[in-house]
Amino acid sequence: MTLLAVFGNPIDHSRSPAIHEAFAEQFGIDLRYEKILVQPGLFNEAVQDFCDRGGTGFNITVPCKLDAFNLVDLHDRTAQTTGVVNTVSLTETGELTGYNTDGPGLVRDLKTHLNWRLEDRKILVLGAGGAVQGIMASLLSEAPSELAIWNRSAHKAIDIAGLFSDSRVTAKVDSEFTSSYDLVINGTSAGLSGSVPLVPRRVLGPETHCYDMVYGSDKTHFLKWCCLDQARPCADGLGMLIEQAALAFSIWFGREPDTHQVFTQLSHGSD
Repeated sequence: MTLLAVFGNPIDHSRSPAIHEAFAEQFGIDLRYEKILVQPGLFNEAVQDFCDRGGTGFNITVPCKLDAFNLVDLHDRTAQTTGVVNTVSLTETGELTGYNTDGPGLVRDLKTHLNWRLEDRKILVLGAGGAVQGIMASLLSEAPSELAIWNRSAHKAIDIAGLFSDSRVTAKVDSEFTSSYDLVINGTSAGLSGSVPLVPRRVLGPETHCYDMVYGSDKTHFLKWCCLDQARPCADGLGMLIEQAALAFSIWFGREPDTHQVFTQLSHGSD
């Protein structure tokens, strides 16, 4: 049996076990996928314990993605570019290799599941943590006309924008929002505590598409906020979770699962 896991805090809400178990069923693979709650400052210890128990691969969610980048021995190109790791595999020699499947997973969800256009679009990303840092390069590769970052602590947004020597990438403060965006992506963890990012509503126009990287059984707080004044195209992060998980699964097992089948199962509440 293959032992896998997801590390984070909070972690109870994670649907990663159901997703990977559904992928494994497609190929007749016997696996166990655990949720591991990481106490503050104890990520490395939690990983060591998992590996000692025979773990061979794992995912990382909030707030441990930067910790994972610093822990692993090797990085793939995407992880090296973003400075963030969300997927780790254990080599036969005992080395940890880090990958970032978040950005590619998000783009696959936006373009394949949702059929939302990214090229020549004005995109605003809310947040400046590891989740946002991990998606910026993939979004930029889709040739938007603008890729702006907003965060409650502006200096963190400035730091992430500074990682890219591209004039399309900018950090914004409230006073600089003079027009709406084609796509607004919430990359903050505010929804996990029942709140929404305090970004000005003028970033939303009549045709703005709204995406929340958080997901849940009901419409997220951010998506409800987006639709207070009118209906807008909205989606939560379940599709991104499934697509990034499929990329992780292919790293661990060398097989590409059917994500559409799993999305249908989970979006109808069948785990």
